[in-house]
Amino acid sequence: MPLRGQTVLITGASSGIGAATALALAGKGARLLLTARREDRLKAVAEDVRAAGGRASVYPADLADAPAVARMAAGVRADAGVPDVLINNAGAGRWLPLLETSPDDARRMIEVPYLAALYVTREFLGDMVKRGSGHLVNVTSPASFLAWPNACGYIAARHALRGFTEALRAELRGTGLHVTLVVLGKVASSYWTHNPGSEEKAPKVVSLLARDLTTDEAASAIVEGLERRRRQIVKPAIYRLLMSRYVPAWVTGTMAGWPG
Repeated sequence: MPLRGQTVLITGASSGIGAATALALAGKGARLLLTARREDRLKAVAEDVRAAGGRASVYPADLADAPAVARMAAGVRADAGVPDVLINNAGAGRWLPLLETSPDDARRMIEVPYLAALYVTREFLGDMVKRGSGHLVNVTSPASFLAWPNACGYIAARHALRGFTEALRAELRGTGLHVTLVVLGKVASSYWTHNPGSEEKAPKVVSLLARDLTTDEAASAIVEGLERRRRQIVKPAIYRLLMSRYVPAWVTGTMAGWPG
């Protein structure tokens, strides 16, 4: 799908993968609509997009708050109409054992990414279906397919996002809309700074299998999913093997055997 002239809404666009994706899509000639909680950071990303010759507008919102998402969507619709592409990239969650996961921790991990993706998609989906075109991208991690110790709430939330993606794809069959799940391995980003203690709990086998992705490489994977209208993009490629139905029992056992 050519991206020039397409209007693209990116959630979690204030830093990391979202900011890198905004710049990558600006280079393709897309118009960017950026949303996240921090208005100051969104404005900085928008300035970077404009400095690179692109177009960007900011719509700050707490995506875990359904009324706030509705207000954001109303602003987008008034300014830019219904987006051609939605990229549900906003993500959060600490890797914690269940006994160290408070009810508030669990709720926040379900709110973002899962409920945030549901709220944002729901706001625009009806108009996209009426139009008969659109592309929805949900960004997740291998935790949507695998499980390892000390990350119960995070893994459950990512499984929810995958289930939402698959159910949405089934609902939209024959409508002209496309749905892509982008599965990214460990990405070197500010996520780890904002979620202290999580990196130390990453299974050591992960670093043995593949190096960390850069945010630019993660953004390239998202752009590839859009341009090629792929159902699923997995980076690094080794995770395609680990996520196959023949391997997860071995993987889970191996991950459980590694400290951290």
